[in-house]
Amino acid sequence: MSGEEIESRARAEREAEDRKGGLRGPEPEERMRPTGRRNAQGIRIDPEAEAEHDPRRTVITALVENEPGVLSRVSGLFSRRQFNIESLTVGPTQEDDYSRITIVVEEPDPNVDQIEKQLSKLVPVVSARELDGQPVTRELVLLKVNGEEPDKVHAITGMYDGTTLDAGPRTITVQITGDEGKIDDAIDAYEQFGIREIARTGQAALARGETATAPNDAIAVTDGSGDGHTARPSSGTDADEPAVTAPANDADAPDPEYDRPAVTAPANREAAVDAPANRSSPVSAPANERDAASTEANTDGTASTEGTGPEEGDE
Repeated sequence: MSGEEIESRARAEREAEDRKGGLRGPEPEERMRPTGRRNAQGIRIDPEAEAEHDPRRTVITALVENEPGVLSRVSGLFSRRQFNIESLTVGPTQEDDYSRITIVVEEPDPNVDQIEKQLSKLVPVVSARELDGQPVTRELVLLKVNGEEPDKVHAITGMYDGTTLDAGPRTITVQITGDEGKIDDAIDAYEQFGIREIARTGQAALARGETATAPNDAIAVTDGSGDGHTARPSSGTDADEPAVTAPANDADAPDPEYDRPAVTAPANREAAVDAPANRSSPVSAPANERDAASTEANTDGTASTEGTGPEEGDE
């Protein structure tokens, strides 16, 4: 078959497809598809959201109220979202009603943002945020190593400013305090003696300088009296409980039990209507009901004076 015949046959096939309502062009599988805009199922996606972000290690702090089940709710949030917790520490603050949770995670930036948002939605959480800008972090580790070479063990302990807590014929227990890098280096140095047990507390962190660790910290605002009393900020951050301004003087505060409008007394007390001397006595009524009855019964139009005038013998 010559080339002209092949071309004419292909032209005839295309014309037949056009008459049937078909479209010209390659098959759907052969067509070019834009990259980064659709996933394997053909669903349009955001290129930035689909991009893979490298995980990074960061510290998240949360100020929570002291109530049962707070730690369970926080850890359950990470479990449901499949976020891995590297370390978690909980401790009281200067106020007995609040505790601070410090969490170290290694997640990409989108997951870190989700952790902050999801933590802030929990009811017992007062505030939660990521500590950036090189916060002050410290960690404590207890190591129990073999005691065959106590001199070398004590030398390593002094090099890392540690403390020997227990020394026996077979084991030595030391304590090292510092940042995460220092703790990791100390553990590597003690591995030559044979580490039997390790107990790490996890990182405790605060913001550096005058920066507040929690922006909406309910216990960061003090009244300046020096007695340790603290107050919530009046910025209205709690949507469920609006801020209430206390009166300048406690005496001006309304009594909730007897909150009634005041009654203005007359300017001149003499102009006031005289009230009965005894409030318990009712308004004067007829002395005797029979007097009223006798008045109605008198047909000559003269009211009866029985019981109203002086009795006989009084004169």
